[in-house]
Amino acid sequence: MFNKIAVLGATGAVGTIIRELLEKRNFPTKEIKFLATKRSAGKVLPYAGRDIVVEEVSPEAFDDVQLVISSTPDDTAAQWVPVAVAHGCIVVDESAYFRMKEDVPLVIPEVNPDDIMKHKGIIASPNCSTTQMVQALEPLHRAAKVTRVNVCTYQATSGAGVGGSRDLYGAAKAYFDGVEYQNEVFPHPIAFNVIPQIGSQKYRDTYPGYTSEEVKMIVETWKMLGDNTIKINPTCVRVPVSNCHSEVVSVETARNVSVEEAIELWSNTPGLVVMDDLDKGVYPMPCICSGSDDTFIGRIRKDVSCENGLVFWCVSDNLRKGAATNAVQIAELLAKKIFG
Repeated sequence: MFNKIAVLGATGAVGTIIRELLEKRNFPTKEIKFLATKRSAGKVLPYAGRDIVVEEVSPEAFDDVQLVISSTPDDTAAQWVPVAVAHGCIVVDESAYFRMKEDVPLVIPEVNPDDIMKHKGIIASPNCSTTQMVQALEPLHRAAKVTRVNVCTYQATSGAGVGGSRDLYGAAKAYFDGVEYQNEVFPHPIAFNVIPQIGSQKYRDTYPGYTSEEVKMIVETWKMLGDNTIKINPTCVRVPVSNCHSEVVSVETARNVSVEEAIELWSNTPGLVVMDDLDKGVYPMPCICSGSDDTFIGRIRKDVSCENGLVFWCVSDNLRKGAATNAVQIAELLAKKIFG
């Protein structure tokens, strides 16, 4: 059991779920503290029947802390995660800042649990859109080697933080009221619209025309599956859905995998739920998957355009398994590795 842990970014949307999960799952720690930037410091948050005052993050805030679960913007993570590590903490980090660094393990506990102990103080949790896809790909890769992936995402506004959700609701209300709405986060209206861009072209030199969100899906998948020979072509789209990312994934394998074999593989994989009955209209949708810690797979079929291809649809709560739940699961796995 840990003596003391901390949640950095405890007042944010993902941080709130992290707190709820730690309490619900009775995470093994004697003491917990909540940290945030100056703007949120002083707030009182309930935890396990008591009230805890949020502390402003500082070097001293990490004294005697063994584990930090951090959910912050990239610049905040870049500033404070190394400070926490220097104070002897192990940090499970939700930001994108450390994910692609070679000496930082990127972990989904159901996919690559053994990578967790390769850490040098930091363990990264992957991008939400990557997480659900890799969960579904790993059993296929283990059984038949994935050679190519074409994926289109339909990503919820909650993936852009609380401002993204405000843009959806505010723009929808403005539309019906017949008034203008000033976007807070998105570059275009999101209500009754789709935006085929998530992220910037920061990797234009190596991936021209691809956004940073799309590059994350490529490189993070290679890293977690341990195979950079897989050809991956992503297109990431923001849609007017409040929560849960959806994806249509076309995958090719080295040998033929039948629909029946794929269903058996997925059904026997922890964290995956198959919902697939087209005749009865049974398939995953955000409205029924929100709030779950699982990733759901449906619309499973052979790809008629290639010999060894499968097509499927998957939906996952991007704030939970795509973020908070995966981070807590990493922390739980770490506790098991350390304390048995």
